[in-house]
Amino acid sequence: MTEPSDAHPKPTDDRPGSGLSGPISARLATAADGAAVGEIHAASWGAAYAPMFPEDVAREGVESRKTRWHKRLASGEGLVMIGFVGDRPLAMSWSVPSETRPEFAEIYSFYTHPDGWGSGVSAALMTSTLQQLRADGFNHVHLWTLRDTPQSRRFYTKVGFTETGATQTRDFGDGNPLPQVEYELAGESGA
Repeated sequence: MTEPSDAHPKPTDDRPGSGLSGPISARLATAADGAAVGEIHAASWGAAYAPMFPEDVAREGVESRKTRWHKRLASGEGLVMIGFVGDRPLAMSWSVPSETRPEFAEIYSFYTHPDGWGSGVSAALMTSTLQQLRADGFNHVHLWTLRDTPQSRRFYTKVGFTETGATQTRDFGDGNPLPQVEYELAGESGA
């Protein structure tokens, strides 16, 4: 939703995101965005998380993320938003009412394609996601992220989330539960 500026400069080096140009924007995803959302989710998950799993589990994890979004978007399950640099979709978020914390929304998925890392699209998408959640009546938001993913933890802190101290484990299908930490954003600066 913002144009490249001093806050979101056009990258000029060889980091991920450096070959991108155009305005940074975000919008609600539609049923027609299933393939784009799936590609973002699969590419990001593959780059950030696949190395934590056996090769067959990682391969299945990437493939399942490519195809699950068509049905989810068609059914209207939760709030799905998509972020762009120019015309290229590079970030996605999926939020639902929290099952464990009344009056909270939970950002259940937040992924940026590796090509968009460092471009500013993640921050723009988070801003738009939080604005939409606020418009939908949520003033509090929480999320879980893997404990051993410093890039995601730095990002959530940078955009205003704080660690709650709560932890849990999650089994991604390989029988090896991984530790997660919870972050929240509450009140006026929250959703």
